Amino acid sequence: MKPGSKYHPLHDHLKHSDQTEVVLTFAEVEALLGSALPHSAVERKNWWSNRETPAALQSSAWVRAGYHVHAIDIDSKVVTFCKVEAQYNIQTRDGKIIWQQDAIRALRKHMNLTQMEFAEQMGVRRQTISEWENGVYEPDRSTAKFLELIAKHANFEAPAAENP
Repeated sequence: MKPGSKYHPLHDHLKHSDQTEVVLTFAEVEALLGSALPHSAVERKNWWSNRETPAALQSSAWVRAGYHVHAIDIDSKVVTFCKVEAQYNIQTRDGKIIWQQDAIRALRKHMNLTQMEFAEQMGVRRQTISEWENGVYEPDRSTAKFLELIAKHANFEAPAAENP
């Protein structure tokens, strides 16, 4: 989420929150944004979905800050964001990460990148990232070595509790 974008103040507010649950009224969201929410946000729950797509810039604000909308009450004009605590099954062998679907998704999320952004860094198609993350196939050996380099540069490690 780029500074200066319409929803960056909401992203910034959530990113710097240490709360596992953040409840905001629509008026508080508007105060953060410095402008009114669109009519669709005030009238329809689906505006508050947790999809992370280029067309849904607003949801990138909370998703990239590590939150999901947990509840939305259109009548009361209140939104509840909850911190996402993703659990990944990252396997290792001889102290090295085995680059399977959970490890790849965890690395991408650790780097706070969309599949498209991660694909650009890797020099592959976005669909390739999706296929890796969904277990359609695994990266080849040279790509796994490149993932190791990226992980090292991003200070990404498999959680100690996950190691066999």
